[in-house]
Amino acid sequence: MLNRRQFLTGFGQTLLSTQFSPITANANGALLKPPRLKPGDTVGLVTPASPVKKSYLKLIQSQLARQQLNLKVAPHAFDEYGYLAGVDQNRAADIHRFFADTSVQALVATGGGWGSSRILPLLDYDLIRRNPKIVLGYSDITALLLGIYSRSGVVTFHGLLGTSIWNPFSVGYLKRLLFEGEAITFQNSAEVRVETITSGQARGRLLGGNLSVISTLVGSLYLPDWNQAILFVEDTGEDVYRVDRMLTHLKLAGILQQLSGFIFGQCTRCLDEEDDSPTLSLWQVLSDHIRPLGIPAWYGSMIGHIPNQFTVPQGVEVEIDASLGRIKMLETAVI
Repeated sequence: MLNRRQFLTGFGQTLLSTQFSPITANANGALLKPPRLKPGDTVGLVTPASPVKKSYLKLIQSQLARQQLNLKVAPHAFDEYGYLAGVDQNRAADIHRFFADTSVQALVATGGGWGSSRILPLLDYDLIRRNPKIVLGYSDITALLLGIYSRSGVVTFHGLLGTSIWNPFSVGYLKRLLFEGEAITFQNSAEVRVETITSGQARGRLLGGNLSVISTLVGSLYLPDWNQAILFVEDTGEDVYRVDRMLTHLKLAGILQQLSGFIFGQCTRCLDEEDDSPTLSLWQVLSDHIRPLGIPAWYGSMIGHIPNQFTVPQGVEVEIDASLGRIKMLETAVI
């Protein structure tokens, strides 16, 4: 007969395994890759997070038109509810609408901010699994990208928002990945320096996004299995001690120890404290947390809140070289 401690321990392990086990594949155990884009396709515009002014619509339309893409705007794309783009139920309904709409081939988020996490429990992941489509965005949209990947097994894409400036560099990578279906090797432009934390090569599933968002999702149903994954993170406007706090959170949760590789993209406007208090540099924080893991790792990949950025897939197998700051896709991300 089990004593109270044995019962509670066993019950707790069972509860965690049943409630917090990520779903990263379909019923056949295969990753679900969405169909690639082609000229003439229609993109659905959604706003899962903070409100975006309707005055941005002309910019978004013109940028997509230059890629020969049509635009369909979700009914609630320009709603406002305080600091959210409408109430949670309507933001979720817009996503459902476009996954069910056979005339829409991809979903693009207008912008980030805050709010994507609030709609994760409202999403119909069976609907998404039955209709895999490209979902594109970054920043707060990280929650949507990882939630969909984790609960449905559909590959999602960390890249341009509708309100981003779709410049030639960023669009070039987006088109190679999403239109041409290329297995890309991502390597920084010569003028953007890579700082190696720990040299070496590694393989694994590429997963990640905004560090602040990932940190807040720890312990939820909406993060993937990190075993032997390559984690990429980026952030903006965070003091160094906050980056330290978030990486400490990932370490205490046992996530960092599971990884086969680590990439810190760009930390835009991540400054030390402006007063005279003692502080650490971002490099010291990364060295403290990542170097002891003994896995290939570097800082400075062109991922994040920057004008020239890669579009990278969530969940595909990659090979990294930390000395070169190189990410080589070992499979395509679309079909």
